[in-house]
Amino acid sequence: MIPSSLPAAGLVLAAFVAAPAAADALPELPRLGLSGSDTSVIGVSSGGYMATQLAVAWPERFQGLAVLGTGPWSCAQGTLRRALGQCMTTRLGPPPLDELEQRLAGYREHDRVGSAEALAELRAFVWHGNADETVAPALGAALAEQLAGWLADPEAQLRFVTSDNVGHGWPIGQQATPPPATELGDCRQGGGTHLLGCDQDLAGEAMAWLHNAPSETNEAAEPGANEAPEAPAGDLLHFDQGDFAVKGLDDSGYLFVPEACNEGGCALTVALHGCGMGAEQIGETFVRHSGLNEWAAAHDRVVLYPQAETSLANPQGCWDWWGFAESTWQLHPLHDTREGTQVRALMAMIERLQEAATPP
Repeated sequence: MIPSSLPAAGLVLAAFVAAPAAADALPELPRLGLSGSDTSVIGVSSGGYMATQLAVAWPERFQGLAVLGTGPWSCAQGTLRRALGQCMTTRLGPPPLDELEQRLAGYREHDRVGSAEALAELRAFVWHGNADETVAPALGAALAEQLAGWLADPEAQLRFVTSDNVGHGWPIGQQATPPPATELGDCRQGGGTHLLGCDQDLAGEAMAWLHNAPSETNEAAEPGANEAPEAPAGDLLHFDQGDFAVKGLDDSGYLFVPEACNEGGCALTVALHGCGMGAEQIGETFVRHSGLNEWAAAHDRVVLYPQAETSLANPQGCWDWWGFAESTWQLHPLHDTREGTQVRALMAMIERLQEAATPP
């Protein structure tokens, strides 16, 4: 029974949780009345490329950007050849940051991305494993260089972290309910679910940088430095993504809502998985064990886990960072702008969560 005094967001969430997870029709993404003033986005690999696309397209809507194992914004420039040869390896040479800057300026002339002034206020965290054989470590350094050229005070707003002997993926630290060892990738070689058993809480380190003063976080996330956190107090909700259907999105996504956020008013973090890390491929491993839920529960943040799907054009279930979702009908795909189909879908999810909650 729901107490009559429970606010609207609590009513919506209670109804949402009550829906059977195994039902044919999943519930829709709820309206939770989340704050729009402190939104962050974090992504790994293709999710990192998409996270940067979101932040550049709508910098006024994001306070923080965290990127793991990824290269510069718009690196592929709409072609698979560049994606493979300059944005994963560098066999075609390093990404031409001057060309990307011209691309950004052209987009600004047509209001396809946010203003330079809004982008300059972003707070950013970039991480790369020095043993990454999927996305060359030099590409992470190129992204950090690109961001430093955009930010008002790079020394205060940007943190670039590298980890020796760590491969491609998302390092995780100790957890109250850790995933089975068989679901972890090797810290150096990666693989598997791409959650890397490195005893390094990258989620906590990134989120602390984005949402706390730097002086409070510099020493807080050293590998092995923290005790295992308590199990996150909250609900992991499975929702229907049909309202936001575009090419490349899966049928359903996930949402973590801490107990403290049942009544609304919390802030939002969007977490974007990498290639091969969607629920279609690894089940709920990423959405349960990234380390984000523990941090979010302790700091009153809701975490949205949108899901991409596999297809003939996108066999690894990546986010669209090279234009596959639009290249069949656009000579010059706008996937990396406000007009990008996946960018629009993700922003619509954010807007839904920030809408005022209404009783069911």
